[in-house]
Amino acid sequence: MKPTLNFRARLLGLALALGCAAALPARAEIETFSIDNTHSFANWELRHVVARTSGTFWDIKGKVLLDTGNIAKSSVDATISIYSLNSSHLRRDVHLLADEFLDARNYPEMKFVSNAVVPATAEKGTMTGQLTLHGTTRPVALDYQILGMGQDPWGGMRIGFKASTRIKRSDFGITKYASGGPVGDEVDITLLIEGIKLGADGQPWNAKKAAEEAAAKKAAEDKAKVISYPAASTPAPAKPAAPKEEKESTEDKLKKKLKGLFD
Repeated sequence: MKPTLNFRARLLGLALALGCAAALPARAEIETFSIDNTHSFANWELRHVVARTSGTFWDIKGKVLLDTGNIAKSSVDATISIYSLNSSHLRRDVHLLADEFLDARNYPEMKFVSNAVVPATAEKGTMTGQLTLHGTTRPVALDYQILGMGQDPWGGMRIGFKASTRIKRSDFGITKYASGGPVGDEVDITLLIEGIKLGADGQPWNAKKAAEEAAAKKAAEDKAKVISYPAASTPAPAKPAAPKEEKESTEDKLKKKLKGLFD
């Protein structure tokens, strides 16, 4: 079996294979994953003079809606805190957050909202959407990869994504040194996203809880199927029949009359 087909089979059947099969619906459906901002990163890299400088934004929040039956119907809505920038050099971080670059005081967040997903295989494809950065919104395209989905040690379910794109910072109004200066205009971005599956109540899904709820639901359904009949009532004792009054026959009446004549 080809790896892509194997992954697709795992992806479509994973909701049943993990935890308790009875706890999840058998049909493919849209699963909601909350972005875990303690394990998700928006890494960036750009030219500095003749070398490369890199860093990350570590505070990412949002949701991924994954349609396990049709990846093209999936979507992403994510917000990144500009103040979470980290280039491993404090003075550089302060400079990048200042007005001449990211201007974090006026634009404290960047946001990405997808509008289309075009899968090439079960794991990879292209996602397009709107990126808002430095007060400017422009379309971007990201090459994405679904890294896998699995149960975590705490009974929850997680999914991993990787996506990459290249933007020009000047397109978003960040023009300092963008034209022939020491800092490059093109910025390579790599997103490493870990999502936590949410239940219908909006809280992290848990295999044990889901199994208990499924068992309780099944028990209630089975109980509803039981047909109960009313208890048979004891019939009241029958009243003794009244003695039948014997009607005097014509012959007997005649005998009585005759007897009276000869007495």
